[in-house]
Amino acid sequence: MNDAPSPEPSSGIVRRALAVVAGKLIIGAAGLLTGVRAIWSGTSPKAEQTLYFANHTSHGDFVLLWATLPPDLRALTRPVAGLDYWMASKLRQFIGADVFNALMIRRDGSGQGDNPVEQMKAALEAGDSLIMFPEGTRNTGDEILLPLKSGLFHLARACPNVRLVPVWIENLKRVLPKGTLVPIPLACTVRFGTPIVLAEGEDKLSFLARARTAMLDLRPEYDRLDETPQPTPGSAA
Repeated sequence: MNDAPSPEPSSGIVRRALAVVAGKLIIGAAGLLTGVRAIWSGTSPKAEQTLYFANHTSHGDFVLLWATLPPDLRALTRPVAGLDYWMASKLRQFIGADVFNALMIRRDGSGQGDNPVEQMKAALEAGDSLIMFPEGTRNTGDEILLPLKSGLFHLARACPNVRLVPVWIENLKRVLPKGTLVPIPLACTVRFGTPIVLAEGEDKLSFLARARTAMLDLRPEYDRLDETPQPTPGSAA
């Protein structure tokens, strides 16, 4: 009996090849439109399982973060993305699932499907690195950073060996404002900060406050003018 695996259908090979080409085109376009550069302060790119947690102002956030990772890390890192947006059309499905290998989560609050935190926990336990946005939704208002949801705390507690790297994505909200179809060319920066660790016995509010501070501390000086007090973190995931 021949136990050799069946060859992959040609359609699957073509789809994978198209995904590779599309990924390179997206990375090139991101660089062309935003001149995006990565700044690693307090850490460096490491071949270690990592949970990158970043501010969220645009659908393009995870694209920039993903694009600035070194190729070997990029191949192991999955963005956490909204099922409702990325499954809305065949093109988005292809980009989200085939190009980015995104972890699709349901955000409509219907209670249907898997719990988003459990989905992320399962992916981390399977060895994936993830890009997540702990605000839970896009920040389209005037607040610098929305309160962080508790999912980050639960993941830190459930997966203590995963590096937790804060990230600040600068200027993308101005490149791709809500409701616009054509990006506005403008320099963007993705700043990676010092990893944080959940301390033994640390409660949720204290941890989320530290995570929030770690993110805000990555902002450039010009973006810290006229600051106003921010809401206390700790709302439910």
